[in-house]
Amino acid sequence: MAISSFMVPLGTPAPEFELPSVDGGTVSIEEFAESPALLVIFLSNHCPYVRRIEDALGSVTERYRERGLATVAICSNDVVNYPDDDAAHLREQAKRAGFEFPYLVDESQDVAKAYRAACTPDFFLYDGERRLAYRGEFDGARPRNEVPADGSSLTGALERVLAGEGVPEPHPASLGCGIKWKAGNEPA
Repeated sequence: MAISSFMVPLGTPAPEFELPSVDGGTVSIEEFAESPALLVIFLSNHCPYVRRIEDALGSVTERYRERGLATVAICSNDVVNYPDDDAAHLREQAKRAGFEFPYLVDESQDVAKAYRAACTPDFFLYDGERRLAYRGEFDGARPRNEVPADGSSLTGALERVLAGEGVPEPHPASLGCGIKWKAGNEPA
């Protein structure tokens, strides 16, 4: 069953995080302090909604990295019940999709709760002051439609944020697989 993002209020500050990377080491939000925009994406390997856009996501984030965008992906899924989302499979996904950004594992699921992430994919774009400027879809591509996976919704927001402008609402909600919460860990 598809789940929509919670649509966190614009202007909300980016929650702190320090998480292990699938490539080893840890990554914290402070490492992106100098970037004029930060994109935090909740992803997974097994979700067909993510699979549908992952190649385009790799291309879009790389193109905007050259303009100052910092991107980080986080997988918060329960890997005991969804082993395709463990670190080894996420590394394979990153290679397959051309992800040139850190891919982190939120085993406790605390970071997903702090961001109020609901689904994969779920996009949170922050301005240079780390205030939420856009939350919504990558584009209209879904597993069973023919809409091109080109990132049109996200790139429109990226253009505005990198120009120092706000992103007018409405923002189309992201749609995807619900985060796979550990038993009893579902957000209230």
